[in-house]
Amino acid sequence: ISDQKPLGCWSVKHGQILTCPVVCNFETHEYIAVHDDKVLRIWKNEDLNLDKAFKATLSAEVYRIHSLPQGGALVLFRGGGVRTLDVLLEAPQQEIESLISAEAIRWSGAFMEGQEPVLIFTTEKNKDFFVYVQKPKLNSLHKYKLEQQKPARPLCFTAHITNQTVTLLCLYSNNSVYQVLIPLQQDTEEEEEKEEEVLSKSLLLNLSVSGAALKGTSLVVLDKDHVAVLGSLPDPGKKPKECLTIWNTKFQTLQTSKELPLGTSGQLWCYEEKFFLIHGKVLTVIMYKCETSSLAAAVGKLKDSQTLDVSSFVNWNTLEEEELLVSFQSQESVALKAESRMSLRSNRSTGQSGTLSVGQLLLRLKDASNYVLETELKKLMAKAPTPDLQATIGCVVTALTDRCKRNPKFYPQNLLQEIVETRDMSYSLCPDLMAVALEQKDLQLLQICLERFPDIPEEITYACLKAFLSISEDHLKSVDVNLDSAICYVDIECNDMEVKTEILENGFSEEMDQDMCDTKIPKETQRDGASCPVGLQKAALLNAVLHSAYTETFLLPHLKNLPAQQAILFLRYLYYLYVKCSEKVNTTLPGIRSPTINQIMDWMCLLLDAQFTVMVMLPEAKDLLSNLHKFVRAQVRFYSELNKIEGSLRELQRLNHLRESQTYSIEVLEII
Repeated sequence: ISDQKPLGCWSVKHGQILTCPVVCNFETHEYIAVHDDKVLRIWKNEDLNLDKAFKATLSAEVYRIHSLPQGGALVLFRGGGVRTLDVLLEAPQQEIESLISAEAIRWSGAFMEGQEPVLIFTTEKNKDFFVYVQKPKLNSLHKYKLEQQKPARPLCFTAHITNQTVTLLCLYSNNSVYQVLIPLQQDTEEEEEKEEEVLSKSLLLNLSVSGAALKGTSLVVLDKDHVAVLGSLPDPGKKPKECLTIWNTKFQTLQTSKELPLGTSGQLWCYEEKFFLIHGKVLTVIMYKCETSSLAAAVGKLKDSQTLDVSSFVNWNTLEEEELLVSFQSQESVALKAESRMSLRSNRSTGQSGTLSVGQLLLRLKDASNYVLETELKKLMAKAPTPDLQATIGCVVTALTDRCKRNPKFYPQNLLQEIVETRDMSYSLCPDLMAVALEQKDLQLLQICLERFPDIPEEITYACLKAFLSISEDHLKSVDVNLDSAICYVDIECNDMEVKTEILENGFSEEMDQDMCDTKIPKETQRDGASCPVGLQKAALLNAVLHSAYTETFLLPHLKNLPAQQAILFLRYLYYLYVKCSEKVNTTLPGIRSPTINQIMDWMCLLLDAQFTVMVMLPEAKDLLSNLHKFVRAQVRFYSELNKIEGSLRELQRLNHLRESQTYSIEVLEII
């Protein structure tokens, strides 16, 4: 999430439907999914094809799968039956009991109480709500009826377990949160014969913000004293304002809130002190920190300077970047308004009365001259590192790239390069920077970004590769790029008279195995791997692409669009690097940030996968593919021969250890 990189993608066949959320089994590091209600699929990260993953058809329809860090995976069926995944896999077609009749499951949650997993789910029937508490490993089940609150009805549920007591929180349609306490009981004969108990509830919160009722859509528990509610506030004559609010349940006060102007899906998730929600068109992650609950904190009257103020309960930086980006893209001067809602430390709380806020800084830089830009940014970058500084610089770079798009003549090249080189930036902090650099043909900045950014989308990586391959060598000679990754092994001037065929250190020569190839290869084509097919500057740029992180599934479709001549040139360069690496026993190229043998091989395989049909059809690629095939085959034979004598070499090493160091002798070892 921090790098905003897709790591994997799996899809079911056409006509199949995923019918419950996919979960990760913490114990086995496997993904578990259900499609078409009854078909269970289990796979790992390295599995590329979901259709070939483990498959089991179950006897009943699955409602939800829950995964617990120490409790394994629990499968809840629509009929109310529960099985651990291990028990279910022993006999997938085992009969699953139906515990509920004419009831529909509305919510479920899994928890650990000591060493025992506990599964809780709520059902609805004829506007009555029921609560089931199960301990699958102990075959324990308790059913309760929820006290009615007419005319209001429950919208969503959440729960937590403390000291053998389940605390069920219910968000009702009357804009209130109610609390229900359920003791975890021990099974007895009396309990089994007892009729279902009616659970009474108590009012926990009235969701009122500045006198307006908050219509909640999602509720999550943060700790024993805090909850978060996602909802909307009425705005007379306008569309309701969606917002995220955090409440102190102990003192029944609003802790902090944030308007979400880009809209949400109405869903809110919480995991490891991070909120996850859909804001606009993106998944937004917001970090928070629950401090010890106190009355002073609840009403925002903390005096202790060592304690975080109310506004620091949540780090809103992610949302601020999104809002500022939208405001500048629409060219509306609302940065100060956005700044007034920011939860960054205020001047009053930090005592930095002379420091510009982010919104003020952006407005000041919006149409400033290059001199003012450099002056203000140098002041900004000279500050001591703080959690907010990186996000602030990201906002500034985004504002600069927006200005570049509005005014093509404006492009502070040196300033942008300095920021990227001196700060630990990422693509996600300034998503338009590389696109603007491509438009401006700023090859030096693109090289720096490729080497430093950990989260570049595959589409941008491909665009850089295509741009580097298409630029002429004559133009590149006048471009200032970093040559450290290529200058130690790329021949600047290759003299054909000096190209020799000799036995290389890893056992391969150009003349070796010539009789095994049906096609007689001309001498000039034998030298494809001996001289670099690109100039020094282009080699350095291509090396930056090789260093960029990527996911094969997402890069392959783009590589298929690479023009044939560029694909051949790139493959020639990769072949050249492959030969250079193979000349040395350690298969390592000299230089700083030079490509590794693994990177070269991965890109070569990826390019051949994407362009193989084109390569086979093009006459100019025939000799290159033939040479590459011959080179790889010779290496395979060489390593195969090494494997045959591995045992003898180990025995020789053992004898060397046993031999006395001061004794001179001549021994003849026969290797059979």
